[in-house]
Amino acid sequence: MSKKKAKNRKATNPKNRNSNYTMDAFTNTLARLGFGTPNLLESTEYPMTRLTQDYNLMNSLYRSHWIIRKIIDCIPEDMCKNWINITTQLEPEQIKRFDKLQRTTRIKKSILQALKWGRLYGGAGAVVIIEGHENILDEPLDYDSIMPGAFKGLIVSDRWSGLFPSSEIIDNISSPDFGLPKYYQWFLESGDSIKVHHSRVLRFTGRELPYLERYAENNWGASEVEVVFDELKKRDNTSWNIAQLIFLANLRVYKMSDLGEMLAIGDEKSKIELYNVLSMQNQLMNNMGMCVMNKEDDFQTHQYTFAGLNDIYQSFMLDISGAAEIPVTKLFGRSPAGLSATGESDMQNYYDLIDQKQESQLGPIFDKMLPIMFMSEFGYIPDDLDWTFNPIANQSEDELANIVDKKTNAIINVVNAGIISQKTALKELKQMSDTTGMFTNITDEDIAKADDDLDTIGDMPLPNEENILNLNDDI
Repeated sequence: MSKKKAKNRKATNPKNRNSNYTMDAFTNTLARLGFGTPNLLESTEYPMTRLTQDYNLMNSLYRSHWIIRKIIDCIPEDMCKNWINITTQLEPEQIKRFDKLQRTTRIKKSILQALKWGRLYGGAGAVVIIEGHENILDEPLDYDSIMPGAFKGLIVSDRWSGLFPSSEIIDNISSPDFGLPKYYQWFLESGDSIKVHHSRVLRFTGRELPYLERYAENNWGASEVEVVFDELKKRDNTSWNIAQLIFLANLRVYKMSDLGEMLAIGDEKSKIELYNVLSMQNQLMNNMGMCVMNKEDDFQTHQYTFAGLNDIYQSFMLDISGAAEIPVTKLFGRSPAGLSATGESDMQNYYDLIDQKQESQLGPIFDKMLPIMFMSEFGYIPDDLDWTFNPIANQSEDELANIVDKKTNAIINVVNAGIISQKTALKELKQMSDTTGMFTNITDEDIAKADDDLDTIGDMPLPNEENILNLNDDI
């Protein structure tokens, strides 16, 4: 290797951060400030720990630490709380059949469990169980081969105890799973292992990682514990230190004359007698509030002040909350602090986060699973198969009635003004059902039969209070 290449390699090596090749950094050598100077800040390093790979640590924290357990469970439970709404045109009887299929196969429970294990261990998977496919699990899933009633649910396994990705990667760029493992080795409780094609596996990963780190984690993600671990140690140590200070809240000091001389020149018997006297005095004080001493002796108490400790403790709580992406009010059960604080903005930000995680993590899961369930239950996949997540925040009936009142008034006003037709108005009302839960019985046939001529539109009555109350019966 030439000297020039060796020099360039040394300059670009991140380990040589104190080298002379750094071009743009502040340094004051005399004041020991800035890059490369001997000060406390410059000694800071961030070594690669990869705590996700410490399986025993993950288990210990999840079983014994209530904060970790809540961090792992809280977001998945809110993601699955209000579930999904199938927007495909189905008859009421078909909707009941599909709801029963979800209930009997415990789909919601399985997905919730997989989400939790994915967050705890950095990765988990669920194998789709289809009756009659036991011997062809290594083959791509063909929807036409799914017989009526063949879908039996999901079997969840975490990355360490059941599901191991293969080194073979999907190279089909048109596949939604491009770049992910093509097969998984599925280890059963009996000790046997089965090769499973990726089309039969639902993936649940933790925090996303860059390519090389994802490769180091065997194509899984990072555990949520790894992100909050340092903040958790700060909080726990602070909490335990505050608990220890409680024992020092009231120090009692007994000053005895000639104590030093007595301990220095006294025999063993004198020391035992002194110890017995002090023990008896301590018992008298505890039981009767009395302390007997010589006239020359002195007794004092010193009380410890806890001012400022609560502020420090709450600061560490805020750090954990920020790392976990969960508001303090929800993670620790604290009421909002400050004048006129309601916590609504915090919860709104949290609900936005849940929306984002639903779309990015659960969206691909349902896109992969729903066609299988429809083929098993109905024998076909509807051309208009689609679904949406139900709103996370539950609205009261008064709030919902107010929203419906304003939206329906707005639609009726533009209809009466001749801007849109009745057909368009029905479409708007049906679209509104996604957020309000009302007007769900408007079908595509009703919309097709509606008048689409702006010239023949008659005045539609504005909803009064009685009409709105009637509409609320549909909720």
